[in-house]
Amino acid sequence: MAAGIVAGCTGGAPEPEAEQTDVPKELANQRQAQPAVAEGEQLGTPLAERVATIGLLNKRNNLSQDIQLKPGETRRAGDVVIHLSSCERTAPWENPPETGAFVQVSVRERANAESDFQWRRVFSGWLFKNSPSLNVVEHPIYDVWVKDCAMSFPGEEEALKPNAGASGVARPAPRAAPSASPSPTPEAAPAAPAEPSTET
Repeated sequence: MAAGIVAGCTGGAPEPEAEQTDVPKELANQRQAQPAVAEGEQLGTPLAERVATIGLLNKRNNLSQDIQLKPGETRRAGDVVIHLSSCERTAPWENPPETGAFVQVSVRERANAESDFQWRRVFSGWLFKNSPSLNVVEHPIYDVWVKDCAMSFPGEEEALKPNAGASGVARPAPRAAPSASPSPTPEAAPAAPAEPSTET
C-alpha cells in the first residue's frame, strides 16, 4: 500500500502559470483622472521625469513587489492594474516631510461565482507614504501603497554633496562644538588581587 502512495506522489508539482502583464484594452483606452495642478506651480523635477515606486501586496500568498512607474504609465501585475497620474514629495525645507502619488487601481474579479471575470476600479486618489491612513486602498486581496517618488528640487543637489560649498570647491568639515557635559569615560576594570608571595 505504501508503494502505491509513493508512486502517486512522483508526478511532481505542477508548473506555475505565467503572470499576466499586458494591460487589458478596455483599461488602456479609458480616460484616466488627472490631479489638478496650477500653471507655474510645479517646482523641482518635471512631472514626466519623476519615478514613483509603488508597493503591491497579494494578501492571499503574502507576495509583494515594487512597481516603478512614471506619471501617465499603466502597469499590470496579474489581476491588478495600476495607473500613476502623478507623484510628489515635499521640498526638503518643508515640514513635515511627505511623499504622495495619485494612483488608480483596477482589479480583475468576479461579482459572484456564476459571473465572468471583469475589471473593476477599486481605488482612485492620492496615497501618502508618511500618512497612509489618510487614504487607503480597501480590497480584501490586494494592498497598494507609495514607497517613494524620485524627484529633486533646485539647490538640493549641492546640499547632498559632502563638504562642497556653493562654488563646488571642497571645504573642511565643520568641527563639532564642545559639549557642556563631559563625555562619560569607561570605568577601569578593578585590578586583580595580588597573590601572596611564597618567598621568605
